Amino acid sequence: EVQLVESGGGLVQAGGSLRLSCAASGFTFDDYAIGWFRQAPGKEREGVSCISSSDGRTFYADSVKGRFTISSNNAKNTVYLQMNSLKSEDTAVYYCTSDQPEYDSPCPDLFGPWGQGTQVTVSS
Repeated sequence: EVQLVESGGGLVQAGGSLRLSCAASGFTFDDYAIGWFRQAPGKEREGVSCISSSDGRTFYADSVKGRFTISSNNAKNTVYLQMNSLKSEDTAVYYCTSDQPEYDSPCPDLFGPWGQGTQVTVSS
């Protein structure tokens, strides 16, 4: 069964850090792209960061650039999102997804599996 499982969310004070994990089972990340998205209550889903497993290229939304770092451990079939200097506006449910990469992009097409999400709450 193809599955993605996120973990690492929680409650943190503004300025703090969290590391999210996205673990895949039933397939390997090789030649796939993995993306982190988030959705806050009443807001649309927002792309946060992506990584291409084949070449390591990354993408960051402007809102997280310089604060978040995405990385991939292909041996563990896991992608991480290190989130530093967290702000209250980072509060959301964070999801990961994986698919073939979009053309000339480290970000995945959105037709692959999605995880169940992990809640990140940043208190100000």
